[in-house]
Amino acid sequence: MSLLSSLLSSAGVLSVYDRAVTVVQNNVANVSTPGYASQSLTLNALPFDPGAGLLGGLRAGDLETSRNQFAEAAVRRQQESLGAAAQQSASLGTIESALDLSATSGIPAALGNLFSSFSAWSVNPASGSSRQAVIDNAQQVVESFHTAASKLEQAASDTERQIGQTVDQINALGAQLAGYNAQRRAGDRNDPSLDAKIQNALENLSQLTNFTSTAEADGTVTVLAGGQTPLVIGDHHYTLSDRLAPPANLPPGTSGVPPTATILDAAGRDVTAQFTGGQVGALLDMHNRVLASFRGDGAQPGELSRLAQTFADRVNSILTAGNISDGPPPQPGAPLFTYDASNATRVAATLALDPAIAAGQLAPIDPGPPYASNGTALKLAALANPQNAADGIDNTSYVEFYGTLAAGVGRALSHANDQQDVQKQLVAQAQSLRQQVSGVSLDEQALRLIEFQRAYQANAKLVTVLSEMTLTAVNLLP
Repeated sequence: MSLLSSLLSSAGVLSVYDRAVTVVQNNVANVSTPGYASQSLTLNALPFDPGAGLLGGLRAGDLETSRNQFAEAAVRRQQESLGAAAQQSASLGTIESALDLSATSGIPAALGNLFSSFSAWSVNPASGSSRQAVIDNAQQVVESFHTAASKLEQAASDTERQIGQTVDQINALGAQLAGYNAQRRAGDRNDPSLDAKIQNALENLSQLTNFTSTAEADGTVTVLAGGQTPLVIGDHHYTLSDRLAPPANLPPGTSGVPPTATILDAAGRDVTAQFTGGQVGALLDMHNRVLASFRGDGAQPGELSRLAQTFADRVNSILTAGNISDGPPPQPGAPLFTYDASNATRVAATLALDPAIAAGQLAPIDPGPPYASNGTALKLAALANPQNAADGIDNTSYVEFYGTLAAGVGRALSHANDQQDVQKQLVAQAQSLRQQVSGVSLDEQALRLIEFQRAYQANAKLVTVLSEMTLTAVNLLP
């Protein structure tokens, strides 16, 4: 009976070693699987007391994972920052290209050409060709503002589309996680393949948005998007949505003001303020803050329209204060520019030459005192280098003001590029540390395999000996 019990115990040990070898083989097979963490089978020694009939042996314990949640959280934090920096770099690059600073095109070049034509006109105020040059260069200014406004509108449209696509990606990952939770509830909560899929989905989600995740007692994971809004609870996915909301507190009848991009939870509540990280956080900031500062929103006209209106109003005021001829009676000057005054955010887009203006209606005479036959033209030429606050904007010239706007975007882009490079290194470092803690080491797995194989061989030899002894004992029986 003791021989049979020993044989049975040894056979059970063989089964345990066979399972341990299978775990090692599974680790090796998944060395490159995203999200996979090394697994190990715990081995529990059975009590050995022959007098009490306890013959010892081994029993397979739980399958344990080497996954370290702190290391996983560190990787997700760095991925979140990388997602934001990469999106900022891409978006700011688009805005920088919209604010053309080249010497041959763009608003600065057009303003410079117009100021030059004002100067040439002041030399010969009665010249028809000089006056026509002013008209032609003024049209270039109009077109340059239209081009910049159109490019900013396109950048905003692209950003809005990206916000929608990113929200869709967040929802798709949320649905995946809910499905994985359902599988965990229905099957083995220690399934390493399913665990790898969950962790990989969480890491992908971290690039898109900030969130918190909690491992529940039943093996499922709860995800709160933005740190507060339910995205995944158990096997249920709560869908997020995006919406373009009109600015609040607009005067009645106002239309065409750029909208605000918002994120809504499954109940339709505005939760935009919670989404501050990852790709979607950067997109929301780019649309609602950076682009709004140029194209306007419910609280501001936008710097591009403010520049267009300030410049147009100053040129018009100088021209209308002058005279085309001395008369009698003196013939007053006409405005050069017009725009839609009902919507401050649309000035740059609606800026145009006054339809009633012609070259002969430009007023060169400043009636004074002192009187100057080319005084108005001189005042207009002086706008290139203003000597008083009324001839510029924010105590700078119009060209300098625009250059400051573009330079600010350039500095932000440079910072975003630097931040992106740093974050790539931090992500690689966090992933390397995670790999050291929970990744599969082929050297370690090789040692385990040799260890279990030798233990298996030794125990198999014992089984063979016990089998032979049992057979001999049976043959000795009458």
